[in-house]
Amino acid sequence: MGVGIEVLIVDWPRVEATKPSAREELLIDAAFGEVYSDDLFEHGWSWPTRPGEDWYARYAFRDTIGSYKPHFWAGHRWEHLRDVVEPQAREALDRFSDALFWHGMADTPGAGSPLPERPCTWDADVLLWCPPDQVPLIAGWWRRARPHLEELREPFDRHAAEPHGWINTFDEFARLLIDWGEVVNTAERRGWGIVGLRC
Repeated sequence: MGVGIEVLIVDWPRVEATKPSAREELLIDAAFGEVYSDDLFEHGWSWPTRPGEDWYARYAFRDTIGSYKPHFWAGHRWEHLRDVVEPQAREALDRFSDALFWHGMADTPGAGSPLPERPCTWDADVLLWCPPDQVPLIAGWWRRARPHLEELREPFDRHAAEPHGWINTFDEFARLLIDWGEVVNTAERRGWGIVGLRC
């Protein structure tokens, strides 16, 4: 099926209080250890119900069935779209998407996230490791980009829509970005970090 991603927001000190060799198991248990609903891929937040487990939440993205492919394809579509987007929206979406799920703009002059390179220091297999001090910056980029989202519809249809792969329409592209915005905004409100487990 390919690479999957499970996105959690977590209370960083709670994870780091766990011994390093146990952190991956802790995160995997947070993502899969409790039956949240009859459908693991049901869109939206799942919050733990066990006492003492109020240090994390899991987010299921709409229409992705847990696959990383839609996130990759959203970045691919953005690469074809960004040159015709108004500069203010382009800069904000470059930074927002590169910090979270694209990581493909290192060779694009003036693009990408200016966040410092901080490799994961936890013994865990992650696609995304975003400490809480980075979240307010990413949330700020989303607040700048969100008002411009509908402006991307027409250029997306002209330059990025394709019949193959994932994220074939503007609505699919916008929904994925809005879902990421929800993750970032909720993490920011709580002062938490964001983790994307590879699965």
